[in-house]
Amino acid sequence: MIKEELIKRSPLRIFEQSIHGGLGKGRLGILTSRKGVGKTACLVHMATDKLFRDQHVIHVSFSQNVQHVISWYEDIFQEIARVQGLENTAEVHDQVGKNRVIMNFNQEHVTVEQIITSLRALIVEGGFPADAVMFDGYRLVAGGSEDLQKIREFAREMNLEIWFSISSADESAAYDENGVSEPVKVLENEVDVLIALTFVKDHVALTLVKDRGEYANKKMQVKLDPKSLLIMKEDEHPE
Repeated sequence: MIKEELIKRSPLRIFEQSIHGGLGKGRLGILTSRKGVGKTACLVHMATDKLFRDQHVIHVSFSQNVQHVISWYEDIFQEIARVQGLENTAEVHDQVGKNRVIMNFNQEHVTVEQIITSLRALIVEGGFPADAVMFDGYRLVAGGSEDLQKIREFAREMNLEIWFSISSADESAAYDENGVSEPVKVLENEVDVLIALTFVKDHVALTLVKDRGEYANKKMQVKLDPKSLLIMKEDEHPE
């Protein structure tokens, strides 16, 4: 399968349709769940799909070293290529790799202002034409709505789509049936899209909790396969 056909057939097209064609520039989205459910896998698959479409992605990790994050991208890319029978795999791999930058921060020692400054320097002074930023493992609840407002202003200023993967910073926090913790619920009004992940039998279900001004709490037509770590169509079965 050539790259263009792979993009067209990707389950991410269904994912986008579920949220009015995609998150969009200047907006914030959250993937949330208990720890270890699959948020990073979803985030990396979403980022890889953007890379296939020649978009530029900055992956900001707060919980893993850079080499570990690179391994995530390698594994997801190779699995997509295998499942879809991608042609010219090596050529496509080199192409998408040039459009990705990985940054790593220790949130104990950095402020949201410092993170934004580093991102702006990469985009403006470094000339990296970012389309999306993926915040992986950011303890968003620690900064609260004030940090979100600063990040939203940055997203609008730089015309960026920004996604977060977060768990509750409070290990004892209560979760609802969709996998949203009480601390994260407090931030619902501060983001445009909120998607929760929960284990259901042999897969991870994605529930659209909020989409723009609507609070839907409806299952999306895609799921995460815990074996391949890929987002799949709801009725699709892993090979």
